[in-house]
Amino acid sequence: MEKMKFAEELVREFLVFRGFTNTLQAFEKELATDIGKGFQVDKILDFIFSTYIPKFEAEKLIDLLSFFKNCFSYSDSSLVAVISKLDQSILRYYIVNALKCGRKDKVLEFFENFGNDLMRRDESWSSWFAIPYLQNPHSDPQFRVYFSEPWFRALHLSIRNFLSEMLNACLRTPALLKISSERDTVSRLKKEIKQLSLKLSQAQTSLEEKEALLCLSKSGAEEAIVPPSMSRVNSTSLIDEREPLQIRDNAQVEESHVSQSNLVDDSDVGKLLPEFSGYFMRKLVKRYDFLNEEDFPEVKAVFQDSFLGHTSPISCSRFSASGDNIASASIDGTVRIWTYDSSAPTSRNATIYCGAKIMSLEWDCKSDRTSDGGIKAWNVDSKRVVCDLNSTEAYPSILDLKCSPVEPIFVSAAASRRQGTGYFDNLGFASLTVWNMRTWKSMAVLPLGNDPPAITSMSFNHNGKLLAAAATDGMIHMFDMAAGQQVTGWPAHDSAISSILFGPDETSIFSLGTDGNASIFDNTQLSIFEWSLHNQGKILWSRNCSRFCNPENSYQWRHQMALDSDGRRLLVTSSSTRAPIYQVRGQMTGIRSLSHSGSITTVDWHPTLPIFLTGSADHSVRVTSIL
Repeated sequence: MEKMKFAEELVREFLVFRGFTNTLQAFEKELATDIGKGFQVDKILDFIFSTYIPKFEAEKLIDLLSFFKNCFSYSDSSLVAVISKLDQSILRYYIVNALKCGRKDKVLEFFENFGNDLMRRDESWSSWFAIPYLQNPHSDPQFRVYFSEPWFRALHLSIRNFLSEMLNACLRTPALLKISSERDTVSRLKKEIKQLSLKLSQAQTSLEEKEALLCLSKSGAEEAIVPPSMSRVNSTSLIDEREPLQIRDNAQVEESHVSQSNLVDDSDVGKLLPEFSGYFMRKLVKRYDFLNEEDFPEVKAVFQDSFLGHTSPISCSRFSASGDNIASASIDGTVRIWTYDSSAPTSRNATIYCGAKIMSLEWDCKSDRTSDGGIKAWNVDSKRVVCDLNSTEAYPSILDLKCSPVEPIFVSAAASRRQGTGYFDNLGFASLTVWNMRTWKSMAVLPLGNDPPAITSMSFNHNGKLLAAAATDGMIHMFDMAAGQQVTGWPAHDSAISSILFGPDETSIFSLGTDGNASIFDNTQLSIFEWSLHNQGKILWSRNCSRFCNPENSYQWRHQMALDSDGRRLLVTSSSTRAPIYQVRGQMTGIRSLSHSGSITTVDWHPTLPIFLTGSADHSVRVTSIL
């Protein structure tokens, strides 16, 4: 019964989509009678012998016969000859019936419309072209049998038996009912795959831990990098007490200020901190982490699918709240809505033309609706723009949009413009506006102080009460949305922050930003920090991602990161053709995505499954499922 109802809903959807309202009314009326749940052979025979043939509806008759021929021969090719023979007999009865009714014009019309096709199928039809011109065709030896009543009864009985055998005795299932079964099968297989993936992931984690212990037992690398007396000072202990650190190869420090003996003695670490500041020590740990970072292995993909609908580099792409749909944007000003899963119940494929480079995409958490830079809101169900908000002259650039996870509001981060050589250099002052998604009007402007640096990234916590905002000066701002006020903030990086995310348990927050000083180090670097929200300013975990994310490429796009639903893996954009996936606080350092042919410009994780997407400068968007 459930499969039947699902099939009926599909029929209703199609009739409404095509605008067949009269057919829909007739369909609903017949459903109310609830005649039966199987094929009605008598009704099919009535169509042929009581409707199409007596009313001379030759085109409809041929369409019906073609349908049965395609339907049955597809399931069993051995039936082609039988079906062709019955098909031929029914059409010949159509001609005989027209002559009996004195409608020679219908016979001529039939041969004019379908004669060529009949001749291509069977040359025996050639003699039938003369039948309209015979004085007494029922007396002609060649055609006499077709005018007899026994022949008609035999034809009628043959068709009844054939249809009964094919439709009911063989328990043939209509294709619409199979869709429901196939959907259930796909759902069941997905659950099995998820369970197997979880078991495999647990086994893989166990294997990685054993490999890590094996590497530690063989480790001689640390002694090559760090003097023996410094073995008491490790990255973990420094991270717990101070911000992570790294030294560039060309850092020059006078021996009078710091010597190797100063670094190896724990008692002298405290002397170094006030003299060289937390900034200098932060660089030390970053460098230490970087030197010990092994090459990332390639990800083990379960399946992968690529979307090639864009014609320019991808600027951003996001999974919808349900994970069924994806919105991807290109620098040519187009947004495409598409479905990567062919088993999804509905497809919302559409293209939105915005006329400007897309800076940010965000899905409404409840209705799979997406907003993009202008500000424009698009309803993927009705495939239309529901709102088009113009940016102000003072703040023309919309850098980021974030929808509340619980309320119909969103926040836009806008910036003024100034002259500069890089992406962040072109950004001026910031403005944070809260919008109502029912009225599409501004509700409030969050306070940022006088001449605030541009806000580049935002993140809501799970209940929408807190909003974290990251700025080009390296600051993280935290807002209480109910009060509309900033409650705290701290300097997280030396320069611009590209991306910010709440951790899965929301006791921490991740930031991806620029660190370094050109006057001391050879170049700047991109770092990832996980900050404690219980102990503000304390770093729980860190990574130097400069090997993948070259800060010099930031003038082209803003680097992004995405956290999976478990909070264990952090995916980051890349200046190379592969994106790094860092293991957060895990034994393994990380893995790499499969290769695009261009830089990775945008990343995102599925909201519930181990599936991620990567957008590239090669115009493609790729969806990858991993173990």
